[in-house]
Amino acid sequence: MARLSGVTIPDKKPIFIALTAIYGIGETSSRKILKEANVDPKKRTDSLQADEFGKIKEIIEKRYKVEGDLRREIMLQIKRLRDIGSWRGMRHAKRLPVRGQRTRTNTRTIRGNVRRTVTSGKKPAPTPT
Repeated sequence: MARLSGVTIPDKKPIFIALTAIYGIGETSSRKILKEANVDPKKRTDSLQADEFGKIKEIIEKRYKVEGDLRREIMLQIKRLRDIGSWRGMRHAKRLPVRGQRTRTNTRTIRGNVRRTVTSGKKPAPTPT
């Protein structure tokens, strides 16, 4: 198993898909990296030569912010929004949608799959013991 930026890359997948296992690299940036490194995107990870793997690793380390650094930067940006008291910062703090989505319905992802149903309010009759 190959490792890049502290992440284990899947062996049996094409390299352009396998690189998306790294946080911060999507399919588009994966294809750009492979084009720059002159590596066939359809090639499987386990069939890569050491020099090809080295080129990919060097390009990622030099040009892209990935994994821990990217997560840290995003976390600091959210913290800054909270500290200045902006609307987006308050929405992040309350764990509500930040980008203007409605909250009456369709916020299952951010709030968790909480389905609150309202009953009639009448308590059930007690069962005999």
